[in-house]
Amino acid sequence: MSDLTVDQIKKMREEYLLPSTMTYFEKPLNIVRGQMQYVYDDTGRKYLDGFSAVVTISVGHCHPEIVPKIQRQVAELQHMTTLYYHPTIVKYAKKMAEMAGGDRPGKPANLRVSFFTNSGCEANELAAMLAKNHTKQQEFIALRHSFHGRTLMAMTLTGQSSWRHSMPYVFGVTHAPAAYCYRCPLKLKYPSCGVACASQVEDIIKYNTSGHIAGFFGEPIAGFGGVIHPPKEYFPIVHSIVKKHGGVYISDEVQTGFGRTGKHFFGISHWGVKPDIVTMAKGIGNGLPLGGILTTRAIADSMRGKVHFNTYGGNPVSMAGGLAVLDVIERHRMIENADTVGSFLKARLSKLMNRHPLIGDVRGLGLMLGVELVKDRKTKEVAPKETLRLMELCKDRGLLIGKGGMAGNVVRIKPPMCINRKDADFIADVLDESLGALEKETRVKKPRARARRR
Repeated sequence: MSDLTVDQIKKMREEYLLPSTMTYFEKPLNIVRGQMQYVYDDTGRKYLDGFSAVVTISVGHCHPEIVPKIQRQVAELQHMTTLYYHPTIVKYAKKMAEMAGGDRPGKPANLRVSFFTNSGCEANELAAMLAKNHTKQQEFIALRHSFHGRTLMAMTLTGQSSWRHSMPYVFGVTHAPAAYCYRCPLKLKYPSCGVACASQVEDIIKYNTSGHIAGFFGEPIAGFGGVIHPPKEYFPIVHSIVKKHGGVYISDEVQTGFGRTGKHFFGISHWGVKPDIVTMAKGIGNGLPLGGILTTRAIADSMRGKVHFNTYGGNPVSMAGGLAVLDVIERHRMIENADTVGSFLKARLSKLMNRHPLIGDVRGLGLMLGVELVKDRKTKEVAPKETLRLMELCKDRGLLIGKGGMAGNVVRIKPPMCINRKDADFIADVLDESLGALEKETRVKKPRARARRR
């Protein structure tokens, strides 16, 4: 139970928190407890968390195999910086390298060296610094529709106006078109387009930069951008262009990592691309403030003779929790579950298109799925108000979902990887029922044309 009501919390937030703090729903939920794929509000009502607390709970809220290990570490040693030795950080780094694949076929090669932070913003800032140190260059290519965080370099890399403030950004970042096939930026059709959006990366390097770049930042599937899932050729083409111009390929796996997309530990492996740096956060800690980078020895060596320090990065509690998350992913075959249950859920969502004209597109991999809502399938007019209303209707039926995309018209469905087919059916059934209710409301609210006077 909560010792404050929703109204009391609202009043105190308005008085004591920055006014930029966001909330969902007309009447925000006061969530007080979590248990695996479920959360509970202050009235005791149960919800299936179909958004994983913004794609952060990877293996389940308050996982019974993780919580005791965190509690034990807190009781023994709550904090010690990397200025001193502690065994858990090296055990965790070794396990991370093993699960990332090392040099095994089909896995990202040579990703063996880690540095741990508190967030994805810090991880992306560090990745940019590593790329600059390694290449001795300053310029980067990022993608439109991307999201990389809220610090200055991360915000500069982000390719959405809604997530950027009007301020002097970091020098040298140019945005390339994303492979958004449903709304192709070049007005072409896949596959006859020849994936021209990927080739444009080379033109941008030639005409918008010095011709030599420090690196490229890309999310394998854009999260906040609206679950933009590129065709199979896109990232291999981009990777070859980046390497041709001397850049470091950086895969932002803050949302796609740790098996969420199914089959692979990192999302970029679906495209057979071997990144030079991977940035991580969110699901890495299953709710703990934990982020980090994983890179090659050659790039890591560019930091020799330089000091980089993070007061809380690599602290014993986060390391114990992160190691426990990796153990659970491996022991309970979470990556396989994300693939099988995610494929089942995506198939069910795709079938809803036959029943609901509001659905323009269903896309994604594993348990990183998106449903784009449109007012008209022919014109593809966005439906952001309908998306917000759908979220309310789903919440009223015990399902929490998120939204994304430039217009806020993409339903984001990213539940914890511990869900089963019964949960997937529940998600699809609630969406089906809620879409039906929304469509009925929309028809009722349309004003009737006045009859002509004779």
